[in-house]
Amino acid sequence: MEPTILSPTVLAYLAVGVFAVSYGLIATEKVHRVAAALGGVGVMILMGIVTADSAFFDHTTGVDWNVLFLLFGMMVIVSILRHTGLFEFISLWAARASQGKPAKLMLLLVLVTAIFSPILDNVTTVLLVTPVTLSVCQRLRIDPAPHLIALILATNVAGLATLIADPPNIIIASRAGLTFNDFLIHALPLCVILLVLLIGLLNILFRKQLKEKIDVDEILAGIHPADALKDKVLLAKCLTVLVLTLVAFGFHTSLGVDPSIVALLGAGAMVIVSRTTPQEFLQEVEWMTLAFFMSLFVLVGGLVNVGVIGKLGQMAANLMAGDELLGATGLLVFSAFAGALVDNIPYTTAMTPVVQTMVASTSASGADSPLWWSFVFGSDLGGNGTAVGAGANVVVLGVAAKWGRPISFWKFTKYGIVVTLFTLAVSWVYVYLRYFLFV
Repeated sequence: MEPTILSPTVLAYLAVGVFAVSYGLIATEKVHRVAAALGGVGVMILMGIVTADSAFFDHTTGVDWNVLFLLFGMMVIVSILRHTGLFEFISLWAARASQGKPAKLMLLLVLVTAIFSPILDNVTTVLLVTPVTLSVCQRLRIDPAPHLIALILATNVAGLATLIADPPNIIIASRAGLTFNDFLIHALPLCVILLVLLIGLLNILFRKQLKEKIDVDEILAGIHPADALKDKVLLAKCLTVLVLTLVAFGFHTSLGVDPSIVALLGAGAMVIVSRTTPQEFLQEVEWMTLAFFMSLFVLVGGLVNVGVIGKLGQMAANLMAGDELLGATGLLVFSAFAGALVDNIPYTTAMTPVVQTMVASTSASGADSPLWWSFVFGSDLGGNGTAVGAGANVVVLGVAAKWGRPISFWKFTKYGIVVTLFTLAVSWVYVYLRYFLFV
């Protein structure tokens, strides 16, 4: 494509306009989200805002292939595990353990999510837990939407806990020099506080849906969880591969292997031990979710390409004017707002150099800087703001739609906004007390 003759300013306005229209179509669901995102990408290409190089090969403005192949690999693993009957087993166990109380079932799912998210990344966690949630709700004949929404909200909050729990944490840690232990010291305490408060908030938000009492004994009469396990030898092989994959995720930094490679190796090993045909393990891959991610990366990359996101961040740096509390507050709020509108992975990538400049103008650095932690908290928690705020959101809603239980953009967002505002308020108090009052 020939270079555009339009001025940078005009291109910036056009990029914002195209993004706003695409996002509006996604939010209102007048057009399928994949079509809306791909259409926006097409318009940006025609305008010269996006090129093949910027879309496919640039680490800042292009598709994050590591995220996509991580998703693909885990989708294959989950697809094969489903054939073993493992998810049916867990769903039957959860159904009986809940004693027919939706509130208890939601608590169980949130706790499972809270345990796995800090160990795995959020997307991997929801890929494993979402089919279980849908299956158990189907068994109990209840609406899965509240439980899926709770799953998303919990995984984004639990993503604060460790360096490997959420992709923005990895991106920020590499620039700020933050270690795994730094997250345990600075972020884990806030994560625990927020999860405890979230459980109470979820019971308020979904109080009507959680009142129903189900007769589990009648629904599951004569059905035992162990009956769902069809091939125990195959299950043992697949679980061995899964455990090794999860261990590799935990040590991927020490091993020098990207999470995407770990997922692909795990998927390949799972295919080999299960002897599954391509038709079997590929038919359940969420291709539309992957296409949506690709489009979203390129759309946001267009804004980065013309300098829009960078200028917004630079404005925030100028407004700080050396006031760390103001800067921390601005980063917390702005990151949450921006992270709610666009996927927090490309946003974090674009903003990290700006925050680095802000930190350089203050006396604190590295793990001692409240600016870095405000950036982490805002980016992670902002993922709950809308249905496209984080990768976990997109994956869960995509899987739900494939199961025939779609959740609309606004159905999720009306709860997500409340939780985001609540968790941000608590996070600001935490930042103020920890880094400014008691220093």
